[in-house]
Amino acid sequence: MVDKNAVIERLKEALKNVYDPEIPINIWDLGLIYGIDVDDSGNVRIKMTLTAPGCPIVSFLLHQVQESIYGALADIKDINEVNIDLVFDPPWDPTKMTEEGRRRFKELFGYDILESYSKRGLLKQT
Repeated sequence: MVDKNAVIERLKEALKNVYDPEIPINIWDLGLIYGIDVDDSGNVRIKMTLTAPGCPIVSFLLHQVQESIYGALADIKDINEVNIDLVFDPPWDPTKMTEEGRRRFKELFGYDILESYSKRGLLKQT
């Protein structure tokens, strides 16, 4: 039987090595990964999004994600199938970013993206 928590942690670390080419922050800290699920049969499902639905580099980014995942799981014999679901609901916004992602964004671009979105009224009210 597969150790689900170990697989999830390994995948999180692997996904931290995949960077959005337009925003040089890894996709984990950018908040593009909405979920990682491992079932009892060793099937892995990753739910992810993009910063924009019409992202021109979607194929490139998905290829990087696949390569990272397969590399991270190569030595685990109990993994059967890996699926990546690309979703756009809910749409990405900066509330999805980790604190590290926000810190890195501010370091790179000079402002807090969450504060900027909030001031401009771009965040959905719940």
